[in-house]
Amino acid sequence: MSGLGKDLTVKRCLTFATGLVECLCFAGAVFGWASLVFVLKTEGFFSSLCVNTTGVNATQVLDCRGQDEQFSLVFTIASFMNNFLTLPNGFLFDRFGTTVARLLGICLYTLGSLMLAFSTAVFSNLLFPAISLLAVGGILLLMTNMQVANLFGARRSTIITLYNGAFDSSAALFLVIKLLYEAGVSLRASFLFLCACSVLHLLRTFFLLPRKHIPYPLPDEYTYGITCGKSKTLSSEQTKDNGNAQKTREEMLQNTDDPVKQEKSFRECLMSRLFVLHLLWLSVMQLRHYLFIGTLNPVLQRLTEGEPSLVSRYINAFAITQLCGVLCAPWNGLIFDRHKGKPRAAGESEQEADLHASILSLFLTALQCVLFSVCAATPYLPLQYLTFILQVLNRSFLYGGNAAFLSVAFPSCHFGKLFGLVLALSAVFSVLQYPLFALVNGPLGGDPLYVNVGLVLLSLLAFIHPLSVLLHCRSLTSQRAISASS
Repeated sequence: MSGLGKDLTVKRCLTFATGLVECLCFAGAVFGWASLVFVLKTEGFFSSLCVNTTGVNATQVLDCRGQDEQFSLVFTIASFMNNFLTLPNGFLFDRFGTTVARLLGICLYTLGSLMLAFSTAVFSNLLFPAISLLAVGGILLLMTNMQVANLFGARRSTIITLYNGAFDSSAALFLVIKLLYEAGVSLRASFLFLCACSVLHLLRTFFLLPRKHIPYPLPDEYTYGITCGKSKTLSSEQTKDNGNAQKTREEMLQNTDDPVKQEKSFRECLMSRLFVLHLLWLSVMQLRHYLFIGTLNPVLQRLTEGEPSLVSRYINAFAITQLCGVLCAPWNGLIFDRHKGKPRAAGESEQEADLHASILSLFLTALQCVLFSVCAATPYLPLQYLTFILQVLNRSFLYGGNAAFLSVAFPSCHFGKLFGLVLALSAVFSVLQYPLFALVNGPLGGDPLYVNVGLVLLSLLAFIHPLSVLLHCRSLTSQRAISASS
């Protein structure tokens, strides 16, 4: 291997490692909301909404349902912005490239951290823009890191899945902030440190990532980031050579007599049964997860009868399980790729084989969600440890499976638009978490039983999607059999 080749290998490994750390330590911090709420309650945020009420035996009880409702609203808005803005952010990334998208993401993340650092109980409403900015900035960091997988062709799917798992695990960041707070470190100091880390994000943007995009397949000795003049010249020469090679391949394809399969248009993909049911599959399960995260603190308050030490212990346990997301996510990738290298049925295309392999993943994800919903609906405190495990496992399968299914079911030229659109539309559905929480706090008097039973039944709708994919695959098989016999 030449000296340049060794340098490129080191640089690519460094890009991958630093990208993993960035996703693991920063990108999805907002989903550790339950840990931060515990600290914010201690600091007195929205405490003016707590009122004294008369309880059993004429005792005075502090009713903080109004405070819990505000915290739930903060998370509802942030989770909505996190998903809904994926669509315009995706177009921004496609149009202007990595540097512009990351600079925007870093600015939003830093601004959100600054707002959290200087927010106080008096200015509790600062939480609304602060958490939303943190969420949108984090998803931009993940989005620009996904392309790093293109540097490692054979392991591309594994790295994409791993980065998504790291994004899930970064929810543990707020646990670290909670533990530091209990050790005497102020919230302001913790979030100012997060602001200072933006310098590292900037250095990585300019030195370890391209200005535009990392291509796939990757040209030989492809370089990126701020490099010396020699590397730039080499890169431009190779770009020209690769351009000529691409033209040659296109000419060969034009001269061949083989029929070219007509790709579906974006509108056809959007109106297809597979896309509509996939949207339902994602929306139903995502609502269950968002409602669980947004209401975990008041639920634990109710199950522990308001014992602060028990609430803290269970919130710590929940946050620690989030660290396992980076370990769970690749399992789904293995399920999707289990057929690779095996002979396909006569006349079966690679896309059909991939689609058939996705059925097991879609089914297991739906099954996990039902089990998770049943455990979350059971008002038995020790069972919540199992609930936490099922939640992180299901969430890892959900988002990795979402991206993987879209990549195998629809043409690659529409992946970015469909990925952004499905998250944006599912975000609209996830807004239901706030009225559901208000329903529990209001007419249901704080008893979530009926809502939880409804969510268990709702999660059963997720099984429609794998059944539909199975019927679609059988239909394709029948069509092949008819074509072969005619």
